Amino acid sequence: MAGKVFFSVTMSLDGFMAPEAVPVEYVFSPEGQNDPRAQRWMTKWSELQAWLFPQRWFRENLKLGEGGEEGLDNDIARATYERTGASVMGKRMFDGGELAWPEEAPFHTPVFVVTHTKRDPWERPGGTTFHFVNDGIESALLQAREAAGDRDVRIAGGAETIQEYLDSGLIDEFSITLAPVLFGTGIRLFDRVDPARLALDQARTDASSRVTHLTYTAVKR
Repeated sequence: MAGKVFFSVTMSLDGFMAPEAVPVEYVFSPEGQNDPRAQRWMTKWSELQAWLFPQRWFRENLKLGEGGEEGLDNDIARATYERTGASVMGKRMFDGGELAWPEEAPFHTPVFVVTHTKRDPWERPGGTTFHFVNDGIESALLQAREAAGDRDVRIAGGAETIQEYLDSGLIDEFSITLAPVLFGTGIRLFDRVDPARLALDQARTDASSRVTHLTYTAVKR
């Protein structure tokens, strides 16, 4: 039986899942590290994701060293990874990750990149292979479902890609980790989603000392 299609993101208290868009080569390349825009982006992103960085599973998955925090946040991060049999992402997220991820990319499953760029599959150590899909989000999802088998497909991001899948009624479930930070400006998670086409039911709420994890089921109206 096919698994679910889901996404899982961290969001600021005022509704932003990322700081203002900055060219990825500024944020993730050595040449751009001294650019004030890149520095502001990285500071805000680090504040948003601060709950995840100390977790034992996160540190082990990225090979940052032994040890780390255990508990609810760690369990949720690990469970998100373990349920995922394949991922889908947009070209902008991939472009940033190609510069920032270690050689052993942190997915360890097939990843399908929605893009207009034609490119051969890119295999990385540790089980991650990036496949480049040129014929839209539904084709990418179909290929990801086939690769995932009975495990779930995660729509990894970024915001525009998640919004396309939401608006098309292709998301079964999603989780938002609500972080106690305020951005003021940035990229909103639900900016381009038509609320008349989507109904939500709250499935679960889990709170740690750092963040609150909210899980919803999504139904196309």
